[in-house]
Parts: sequence; structure tokens; C-alpha cells
Amino acid sequence: MNDRRYPSSEESDDEWRCREPMPKFLSDLDDESAKVEAPLSSARASVAKEDARWNLATHHLRREIGARIDRERKWIETTVANSVRASDYMRRLPLKYYVYHESVYEGQSRIYRIQTAWSRRLFDRCRVKRSGKRGNTGAVTALVALIARLEGSREDLRRRFERAVGAGLDGGEGGSGGSSDRGFSWIEIDAAFQRRVLTGAVSNSTYIEPARFLDDVKGTVLEKVRDNMTKHRCLKVNVIFNGEFVADVKSIATRNEQLVPGSDLSEWYDRHVRDAILTRLEEFQERDSGWALSRILNLIVNVNKCNPMHVGCWMKIPLDVRLKKAVVNVPSEHDACFARAVVAALYPAERHAERCGSYPDYATVLNLDGIDFPIDLKKIGKFERQNDVSIDVFTTREGIEKKAKFGRGADHNAIVPLRLTDDKRDRHVNLLYLRDTLRGVNRGHFAWIKNLSRLVNSQLTAKRYAKHVCDRCLHYFYTRDKLIAHSVDCGRMNDCAVVLPNKSDKWLSFDNYVRKEQLPFVVYANLECFLERRERENVEGGPRTERYAYQRHVPFSLGYYLCCTCNDTASAYRYCRGEDCVSWFVNELRVLARRVKNKFSTNIAMVELTEDEKNEFLLATHCHVCGKPFQPEDKRVRDHCHLTGRYRGPAHSRCNLNYRNVYVIPVFFYNLSGYDAHFVVEKIANDFEGGVDLLPLTKESYISFSKTVKETQTDGKWDRYVKLQFVDSYKFLAASIETLASYLNRDKLRITRSEYADLSAEDLDLLTRKGVFPYEYVDGADKLRDAELPPREAFYSSLTDETASESDYEHATRVRRRFRVRDLGEYSDLYLKTDVLLLANIFENFRDACSASYGLDPAHYYTLPGYTWDAMLWYTAVRFELLTDIDMVLFVERGIRGGLSQCSLRYARANNRHVPTHDSSQPTTYLMYYDVNNLYGWAMSESLPYANFQWLDDPENFDATTVPTDSDVGYILEVDLEYPRDLHDAHADLPLCPTRDKPPGKRQEKLLATLYDKSRYVTHYRNLQQCLRLGMRLTRVRRVLRFTQSQWLRVYIELNTALRTRASNEFERNLYKLMNNAVFGKIMENVRDHVDLRLVTRWDGRYGDEALIAKPNFHSRSVFSENLVAIEL
Repeated sequence: MNDRRYPSSEESDDEWRCREPMPKFLSDLDDESAKVEAPLSSARASVAKEDARWNLATHHLRREIGARIDRERKWIETTVANSVRASDYMRRLPLKYYVYHESVYEGQSRIYRIQTAWSRRLFDRCRVKRSGKRGNTGAVTALVALIARLEGSREDLRRRFERAVGAGLDGGEGGSGGSSDRGFSWIEIDAAFQRRVLTGAVSNSTYIEPARFLDDVKGTVLEKVRDNMTKHRCLKVNVIFNGEFVADVKSIATRNEQLVPGSDLSEWYDRHVRDAILTRLEEFQERDSGWALSRILNLIVNVNKCNPMHVGCWMKIPLDVRLKKAVVNVPSEHDACFARAVVAALYPAERHAERCGSYPDYATVLNLDGIDFPIDLKKIGKFERQNDVSIDVFTTREGIEKKAKFGRGADHNAIVPLRLTDDKRDRHVNLLYLRDTLRGVNRGHFAWIKNLSRLVNSQLTAKRYAKHVCDRCLHYFYTRDKLIAHSVDCGRMNDCAVVLPNKSDKWLSFDNYVRKEQLPFVVYANLECFLERRERENVEGGPRTERYAYQRHVPFSLGYYLCCTCNDTASAYRYCRGEDCVSWFVNELRVLARRVKNKFSTNIAMVELTEDEKNEFLLATHCHVCGKPFQPEDKRVRDHCHLTGRYRGPAHSRCNLNYRNVYVIPVFFYNLSGYDAHFVVEKIANDFEGGVDLLPLTKESYISFSKTVKETQTDGKWDRYVKLQFVDSYKFLAASIETLASYLNRDKLRITRSEYADLSAEDLDLLTRKGVFPYEYVDGADKLRDAELPPREAFYSSLTDETASESDYEHATRVRRRFRVRDLGEYSDLYLKTDVLLLANIFENFRDACSASYGLDPAHYYTLPGYTWDAMLWYTAVRFELLTDIDMVLFVERGIRGGLSQCSLRYARANNRHVPTHDSSQPTTYLMYYDVNNLYGWAMSESLPYANFQWLDDPENFDATTVPTDSDVGYILEVDLEYPRDLHDAHADLPLCPTRDKPPGKRQEKLLATLYDKSRYVTHYRNLQQCLRLGMRLTRVRRVLRFTQSQWLRVYIELNTALRTRASNEFERNLYKLMNNAVFGKIMENVRDHVDLRLVTRWDGRYGDEALIAKPNFHSRSVFSENLVAIEL
């Protein structure tokens, strides 16, 4: 009988491959994989059983693991046997497939190692139970991690064989990324500015234990660092450990450390890489089972050439700082200005304070063991410990605006903290760090701040008397006692200067009236990429240094739709297919900006009013802009649109003057933050003049970025240039294009209809359904010339591990036939246009709906939370009083603790009479699950503070129990509470007054619900009333913050609740829920978490990559291209 797994004598090799593309032994992998899924699930379930029945659970677990190991071994043995039987077939294949054959044996050894680890852990667990000791959750966590690793081994082998036959990757020359017999390989990822900025990775292939992996790759990492140090001499280096955890992929980044030729690289690696990563891993795995490490991915190494700051060169202090006579500048000749400044502070001179001879030699009074000059800021901590001193470092920052109440413009030498000590000692020194990059040098200098109050006084207040200044937040106090009391919380909670409103600028209300008018020009865009397969290439450093990426995304097509709300004839779709499509798009936007500026510069006279409009104007009682009533003394004017001449309504004269055109063109991409931004931002930054502003989440992900088109500037007025504002539509509509399009009725597809006016309803339906595209099949421009659609299997996505469904593929086939698509390139054009028009239809309908419901245009905003915040201010007409007292800010922040999530009772068994296992001899019990509907909405509908914040003078005599729930005046208190012992049993499941503390033996703070007494506990008066009703005892009231409150937010919550009730689909229901919840998020936003990110397009210069990397507060960077790097400070 002819074995159909081999070619017959009558058919050619090519014919046989088409009939049987995958050998039998490879297809067996999926069958064998399916057979082991059930034991894996049982193993997981067994591990989760209660401790009280652990012996039984262990019995089942070991049995299931043994069965699984046997199946894995048999699977491998069968695979090997089949591969031997298929030797004739293998001889017909290219040599590269033999590499994947070897991975079978590698996988067998990996599974044996995991089996050994399993047995050891299981026996350890049994030994603990037999000794009567209660085991911790760490053991179960480790078992779950080992299950995941075992599963990962099998999945890894399966993927290897699939890639061998399906993708045709060359295991010997590129497919595996250069894996060697050592179990890891070095791969170069990115480089910029002529390799002055370099990123590489040590890719793991066989290692399981992190400690061993980090030990074994040490030599490779140090070799690469030494090579770059030989070339550049001074470097800043950090590493990132990437691992696949049970819950998600997680990265652990180390701090950037400055390395010079004399640095001990081995010590740097052991201390700042190995130990730091292992400590963080231990912290992760202490959290819960979801953070157990299941697989080591790689170790990324970021190497940056650093031109170190030459600290020690004597430098003249800026004139405005020198005139304050608050800084002592001692010259230094040997890069030791830091030591000189510290000695000046510790041993102050009575005369000639700026002479070196007035002080003792620093080498005789300071312990400088292991301290090199010029000193790095990171070494100051070591200096503090050796000399029993604490040091804060301040610097000057340009362009920091002074408080508005002084009307002094910008202070070009505003003082800000650069480095704040963690442990303030009795001997404390404040230093000023100065930089000089104006003359083409990168110099730094330390000087002693003799009087911090005098130095910062002018940027805090216009009053000239002496003050007591906090050296952390830079706020002042009238007495030293108040400063000491403030320092308790500020030292623990704050690590930056805090700028608060002043008393004349403390009121917040809606004032963005121009956002009521819809933006006249909006762009919707999308791009398509082919996934170019990358081969490894040797670069400098010898044959062991390789660059490799599995796929490189190359844009080949970009389309956009310009939507003009004031003139439909100006709306149009345009696209470009070719390697320069992004450059074409950027130039199109540049031309559009010039056209829009010309349009804005031409004022159209108001059209003549109708009789009805004239009567409406005469009878109007409220301004259509601000919504406020006209007063007898107000000047009333007719407001009109200067682009169309359309009469808009009656307005106050001042409102009319401020109701101007907004020189912004929003450019919406779907998933801009996660994908498209990386292709557009480089061209936007470099192709024409103008500044680029970022609103970042991280170095790789942006909420938005904008480009000012400098050539549209008029008469030097920077508020009248056109700005291109790139926005992610997903930040408003968090659903797929396909899902969103399914919610649109046919009459809502106005834009698509305008582009395809002659189509029948049936043909239009084809274009309003999200199509599919074979991204991974199209790995080059030549594939776009294919005359036929590829087979359905070519629509596979490795990202989702799925292939296009039969219905989706049939839809693509119908579209191709109906629109007479000649090749895959034309199919991609139609696919792109359909996507862009669907996005435009969806967002334009969203704009119309929001304008009707809230009166504001979403196109003015970056995200939905920002939009709903303004909508809330406009709809409620609330007028907030912002806090101007730093102690009030810290006081309220101490009351923000997060949401409690815990399981006090680990295991409960119901004796439910409705189930077969009911025991009639025992009491009937049930397990109940409760979920509170509209939890956020209910809380925000209650009385909330909004004005008249002040401290009570006599807090100890304040009785919170007498305050009504619906009082117009509310209180937040700082109290001491006693938790009586007789309540402990009753409250054990859910104790009152949770606190943020470190659990015993843990390094990380968590929200803990404990039965301990509470000291200095900050709580709302209604929460305190509940605690007292439930039996807690109030022992002391320390402080009370009084405020005016009302249910000012209720009307907005009820509006969205009503809109949610009328919603016709799940997306709209979630949208209106988010419109409520996001208000809470904006109120709780912590601005300390904002990221300072700079886009850099050149190496040298004052604001170039070289200067930013050399800064003491340089955090990290990300490479986009050879001439574009993002720097985080």
C-alpha cells in the first residue's frame, strides 16, 4: 500500500507538497497537544484546593502531573519516531528544516528538568503538611508557575514546527534569532545618531531560573559594554528584564548608571542588574499567583554615549541669583566643588565666605572613601551615609512661570528641586547645581545655598519679610512650628516642588466656550504596512553580534478624509500607495494648514438676519455663548461665524470677542497611541519647521502629539498659527471599527454615501462591513501585484493566533469580484478607503450626538475623560474653589487610599438544600454574591465639597456625630480611633478603617483592613459616624477641615444615567457609564505621575540628545529611528 505521506513515483515533489503541505508527524503535534489539555486543567484545579484537604489534593495533583509528563514524553518519542520514518521526505526538504528537528530533543530535556522541579516542590509541600506547619501561598504560586512553564514548553515546540513548515524561516540563518548552544544569543535591536545610542538584547531560549540566566549572560553583557566604552569612553547604561508572567508580560527596568573607564563593571552588573532584578522579581511573586514568572524572554541592554557633566569648573552664578546674597560660591580647582560646598555649609566662615582658605581642607573633615569627583548625583546617597549628613540639591529651570498674582511674567532662573534626600538628618545641607551649555561646553558646578528662603522668596510671594520654607515642596510658613508640623507629611508623601493657585486665581469654572462650536476642519486617517521579514545581519563586533527582528513594519499606503463641517464640497478622500506615503501625507497636512490659515484670515460678513432672528435677538434674555443672563448695563451684540457668515445668536460683547476661531486641525487615527504614531511622528518632527509637543503616557505611547506649522504664523503672534493635533480615536471610542460600524444605521453613513453616490444598497453594505487583509502574507511590495487573493490560510495573524473566518474570507472575495479589483494592491486601496470612511462616519456621528447631549464638540479634546470633565463643568455650572494651602492638599491626599480588595475567609462550603450534596443533618447555608449597581454614580450624587475650605480653630471640642448627613457644611477629620477587642470577632471579615501599610516581611505598601487602633487617621465625617455607630471609640480629634458642600454633581450623573437607559446597544451603555466614572478619575488624577518626555532629532546642541543624556535627571530613552529619539527625564 502506498503511504500517502510520501510522494508517489508518478507525481513531482511540487505536486506532492501542494497535496500534503505538512508531514504527518508534524500534524500529530496538535492532536497530542489537545490530549494533554484536560490533565493540565485538572492539575490547576487540584492545586487550588483548600489547605485542609491538601494531602488528597497532592495525591491527585501528582497523579495528573505524572500522566501529563508521560504524555509529553510519548508525544516527543512519537515525533522522533515519525521523523525517522520520514527520513526520505526530509531529504527532499532544504537543510534548514533539520534545525527544527533538533528542537525535539531540546524540548525533551526541558520537560525532564521541569518534572524534577515539580517533584521537589511537591515533596517539600507534603513534608510541610506532615510537620503540622501551615504553608504559605508562595508554594501554590510556585506550582502554578511550573504548570505554566510546562505548558510553555509544549507550546514553544509546537510553534517551532509550525514555523518550520508554514513560514519557511531559516533556523540556521535568521529564524531563531541566533540561538546558540549556550541557550542565549545577543541580538542588536536599535541604533541612533551613528551608534552613539544603542539597544541590544540577550534573547533566552532554554533558561528557566532567572538567577542562573542572569549569571550566565553576564559575560556577554559586559563584553558589549566594554566594546562601547572603548569607543565612547563614558556611558550611561541600563537593562530591562522581560518575562512572561502568568497574568501578563512584564518588564523590570534598572536605573541608568554612569560608567567610566575606571568603573568596576562586574560590581555594577552584580549590584545594579542582577541583584536589582531578582529583588523586583521576588516582590512581584509576593503579590499573588498571577505574578508568578512562567518564562524568561530576554534581557534588553540600553547603551548611551555620555558626555559627562564636568562638575568642578568654577562658574559665575547668574546675576539675579547673586543679587539675592543667598548662595555661597567657593571656587575649586580639582573637580571637588561638591566637597567644597558641603564643607562651607558644615563649617561656615564668619568672613570671606567665598575664599577656599576660610575653610578646612575637605579631605581632612569628610569621609570620601569610594567617592570620585566629579560626583554623580546617584553617589550622594553613599556620601550621606558615610558622613552622617543629608543633602538636597536644587537647580535653576528656564521658563517656569511665576504665580499669576505677582504679574511678573516668567522667571528664567526659577529654583526647583533636583535631588531630595530620603532621610533628613540634623546636619542638613542645601546645594545649588548650575549648568553651562551656552558656550558649547557641558559644565556643572555646586554651590552652597546659605539661605533657601531668601533664594526662592521672589518666586513665592511679593512680601519681603523672612519666611520658613519647606525644602521639598518650596512652600513657606510664618512660624517654624508650622514648618515642622508640615514636614511630617510632606517628607513622607512629596518628592517635588508643588505649585498651587493663589487666592486671586483659585476659582475653577467652565470657560472653554469656543469648544461649543464645532471645529470646521477635521482629518481622519489610517495607514497600512507590509510586514517585511528580516534576516539577521552581522554588524560591528564580529560574527557573534547580530541584528534581528522577526518582522519590520513598513508603511506602504496611507489615506485620509478631510471633513469640512462648514462646506461639504471641501470634504474629500485622498490616498497614496508607495514607500514615501508617510512623507506625502505630512506634506498634504502642511499644505492643508496653509489653506486653513488663509481661510481663517478671510472674514465673511454676517448674512442678513431674518425677521424671526431679529425678533429673537431683541427678546433674548441670555447670552448664547456663556449662558448667563443679560444685565441692564451689558452691551448686547449679534454673534456670527466668520467662516460662513452664519448668525449664531445674541452674545455679551466680551463673549463675542473671545469666541474666536480655533487654529487647530485634529488628525484622528484609530489606535494612534499603540501603532500609527511611531510611523508618523518622525516625519512630522523633521519634514518642516515648527515645534512638536507631546502628551505622553510612556516613551512608546502617547495620548497625543501636535505640530505647530511655523510658516502659518502671522505678525509674530504665536497664538495665531495653525496646529496639527494628532489624536487617537480609541481614547474616545474604546471598541473596534467593526463593532462601532455595526451600530450605525444605513442613514448614518453620510460620508460613505457621498464617496459612493452611485452604489446600490447591497453594494454599500459590502463597504460598510469591516474587511480583512493578509498582513503577514504581504511581506513586500511585490506581493501587492498578485492578481488573485491569497488562500484563506494566508490571512493568519500570529498576533491573535487566528485565521480569517470563512465568512470574512467570502466577504473579501465578493468585494474583489464586485468592484473588479485587479490585484492585491487595488484590494488594499479599497480596504484602506473603507477603513478611513468608516472611522469618519463613526466619529462624525459621535460628534453630533455629543454636541446634542452636552453642547461641546469632542474634536477639541484629547480623550473622553477630558471631554466629560468639561461637559460636567458646563452642564452643572459649578464654581470650584481650588486649594491654596499645601497642608490642605496633603491632608486630603492622605485620605485617598484606593479600593479595598481582599478575601478574609479563604474557604467556605455551602450546605445548599438545592444541590445533591446537601447534608440534612447539618444547618442549611448558602454562598451569596452581591454587586452594587451604579456605585460610582451613587457616591458622586451625594453632597460633595466645592468651596470655603478652612481649618477649625478648636478641633478637639468638635462633635462629628451632630452633623446631619445632608448638611450644607461638611468636614474631613484627622482622628485617633480605638478598636475595642470585643468587636474583633464580629468585624474579622471586613474590619473598618483600612490603612496603607507594609505587611509583615513585605517591602511594598498595600491597603490593609486590620483590627489595630488607628492614629492620625484621615476620614470623612460620614465615615466616622458609621465607625462610631459600629462600636469604634474616638479618642482624639487632631485636625478638622471644614467646607461647603452640596449635590452639585447629581444633575450630570442623572443626565448620563438617563442617556444610558435610552441606549440602544452595549457600547452606548458603556460609553455613558464611562462619562460618569471618568469624572471621578479626573478629580483623583495625580499630576505627580505625569511624564516629562522630549523628542530629540539631533545629537549635539543645547537641547540635543547628548545634553539630555548627560543631565543628572536623565531617566531613559526610546529609539524611533536613526535621527529620532524620545528622552524621558
